[in-house]
Amino acid sequence: MKILYISPENTVGTLSAWKRFHESKGNTCDFITFYKTPNNFEPGICLDLPLVSTGSLYRKLRSIYYYNKYGVNGEYSIKCGYPPTWRASKNYEQIFFSIRDYIWKKTIRKKLKHIDLLSYDIYHFEWGLDFFRDCSFAKKIAKLNKPIFCTYHGQDLRTRGVIEPLNALSDVNLTSEVDLLSMHPKMDYMFLPVHMSPGLSIKKTSRKIKACHSPTNRYYKGSDKIIDICKRISQQNKCFEFILIENLSNKEVLKIKSSCDIVIDQIGNCGGWGYGMNSVESMNLGLCCLTEMNQQCDEFYKNHPFVGVDENTLEKKLTFLINNPKTIDDFKQKSLDWVRKNHDIAVVGQKLYDYYKQLL
Repeated sequence: MKILYISPENTVGTLSAWKRFHESKGNTCDFITFYKTPNNFEPGICLDLPLVSTGSLYRKLRSIYYYNKYGVNGEYSIKCGYPPTWRASKNYEQIFFSIRDYIWKKTIRKKLKHIDLLSYDIYHFEWGLDFFRDCSFAKKIAKLNKPIFCTYHGQDLRTRGVIEPLNALSDVNLTSEVDLLSMHPKMDYMFLPVHMSPGLSIKKTSRKIKACHSPTNRYYKGSDKIIDICKRISQQNKCFEFILIENLSNKEVLKIKSSCDIVIDQIGNCGGWGYGMNSVESMNLGLCCLTEMNQQCDEFYKNHPFVGVDENTLEKKLTFLINNPKTIDDFKQKSLDWVRKNHDIAVVGQKLYDYYKQLL
């Protein structure tokens, strides 16, 4: 089979993982990205398209626009609808995307002239996005009766919504975010994939306990409260060290995490419920993971390995762990067991290939 992923960016490195997995099965896999990720993940076939959200001027103008459109929450405002649906709400928004599509078509045609985009057997549209807002490429794929997958990662559905033409054409919609299951009538859950480190065992917790927090977006992670609490504990307890990890490559992040005992993922659930790749890669290193798990997550993830915390309980539970290193080790082992059972790409990949068998 030939499999193609189309994505704005290789957000948390999952596209690289999928490419490696598909090729291990004897298949061909490519992924095309619109721009490079700031975390230095492999960009695949990168188009370096203009007028995207990584530009500082673009981000500033977009923030101003969404503040005026939605109020104080701006671009973080959750959309209504089942599913939430994106529509250009103003004439100038329609004009912007028409102009951008025109510019992008010329750029894409030039940069991908040596690739037969219609020769693939299966197409994955990450973030539920086509190259273009009119979904003209997906429409060509649909006419050829080739399977279309849309994967939603969080804010793409929560704050933007589905792009209606692509949503209508999609054969399978996937997500690793529990809250998105209740926002779309045809959404299936799939665990985030990770290549497990062979033969990995937990590192026993020493007397000096290290905890880290590595936000890519402080608002989504509730970082300000986490930082305040951890700094306060570190000032009171000499056996505890807190490490804030920001603005580094993923390789550097993983190196620092591997020296830690505890990772604090998020509180507040502003950027989704439960956990994401931050926790997955930390558990894959054998760390004890603290994150906010609401009732829906507790019910969905049966016997999960997380220490559930919120802004009111984080300090108490973290202090308890610091004073009980053996409990940390117990959670470390649970973390590895959870990843091995649910997130190992061999396990997740089998579920994806079950979809392929149904559609091909």
